[in-house]
Amino acid sequence: MNIIILIPVFNDFKSVSKLIEEIDINISDLKASFSIIVVNDASTDEKTLKAKNLNNIKSLKLINMRNNRGHTRCIAAGLKYILENEDFDYVIPMDGDGEDRPEEIINFVEKTKINPNRTIVGERVKRSESLIFKVCYFLHKIITYTFTGKFIKFGNYTCLTKETVKKLIEEKATWSSFSGSLAKTEINLINSASIRGPRYFGPSKMSFLNLIKHSFAIIAVFKSAVIFRSIAFYAIYLIIIAEYISVITAIPLALIIIFGLVILKISGRENMTEFNNSLTNISDIDTLK
Repeated sequence: MNIIILIPVFNDFKSVSKLIEEIDINISDLKASFSIIVVNDASTDEKTLKAKNLNNIKSLKLINMRNNRGHTRCIAAGLKYILENEDFDYVIPMDGDGEDRPEEIINFVEKTKINPNRTIVGERVKRSESLIFKVCYFLHKIITYTFTGKFIKFGNYTCLTKETVKKLIEEKATWSSFSGSLAKTEINLINSASIRGPRYFGPSKMSFLNLIKHSFAIIAVFKSAVIFRSIAFYAIYLIIIAEYISVITAIPLALIIIFGLVILKISGRENMTEFNNSLTNISDIDTLK
């Protein structure tokens, strides 16, 4: 079983170095071959991996990108590179800051033994952020379900089969939202309980603004369903307030229209041409092990 762990990084090499060391420790008893590919999203700070004593990781590569494209697009480009250049059975994308806990890789591997042809997703059962952030994240999931019919409780931390990787590479939504694209392309996903761990170093980069962008990007993947449901909500609400229409009662109608326009705008990020050409953004590749 050949497994590649894909880690995007931007100005956080200290955390990634620690993560790689932790991965090496946690996979020591697993009967699988592990390689790691780190995608450097044009970091401006120190760009050196200082992971030491790697006894269980077969190979370690650092892909350096010329221009910053963002976390999601780093994963997309990484998947495309892996599919075209590496021998693998599964890919595990994970954040490089410690919030995706390396000890849960064991759970992924055990589940693949039982379901070798199914993709595993890390379903968040516990988070480490503040109460306010947790409430906002819960609202994000509810809004997503209301407008898309998809209750998405996973992020990047997954174990993808080779067939799933192929599907993601052929889906333009992968260029805009990894979890949204995965929920769109794969129906029979298997859940694995996942606890969101604390960052190794520094504060979380997931601000409220980034959470809103993240939420809208997921919803935009299902823009057809969003448009249909928005029209339905608009019509039903209009019937309800027909006898009581006023500036105040008309506010939700305006919000629905604005929401729909924003989703259509964000869906424009799903650019298949950019996705297909994403590997031209690679500056160089360092083979570190």
